[in-house]
Amino acid sequence: MVVVLLAALQGSVSARQAASSEKLFLRGDTVLFLGNGIPHSCALYTYFKRGDRIGFRFTAINPATGQRDRATQLVVHLNYRGQTIDIPMRDRQNVKQPEREFWIAEWKVPADAVAGIITYSVTARDPQGRTGEFKPFPVDSSQILIVEDRAWANR
Repeated sequence: MVVVLLAALQGSVSARQAASSEKLFLRGDTVLFLGNGIPHSCALYTYFKRGDRIGFRFTAINPATGQRDRATQLVVHLNYRGQTIDIPMRDRQNVKQPEREFWIAEWKVPADAVAGIITYSVTARDPQGRTGEFKPFPVDSSQILIVEDRAWANR
């Protein structure tokens, strides 16, 4: 009886471990895209002004292997003015920069954007069907903040 119980418990632990390895682990950041060689380009930011190019840099890791699959599809889901804007990401790694093992996407803040918080999430799906999701902490300072130009100049 004890052996059957232990076997059942081990089976449930193995099942949980297998299930957790089916989820991709996502990590990333938001940056200011200004252009190559321009000071502060790709610097970490969470607040932006109208006309800024918000850069999203993320990776998706298979926890079972610790590796990423370049064929994985990542999408940024930006909640703007009551609508969700889906922005597909592209693999940033290339022959000249093999160390850039992440995906990128950008969104330009519209000229008529209202100052305030914009929430977002990122989802991923790899060729084997594993999925993952990233959501920033539910704290205002972890979200994207659109600020007035004068607030930007006084930072």
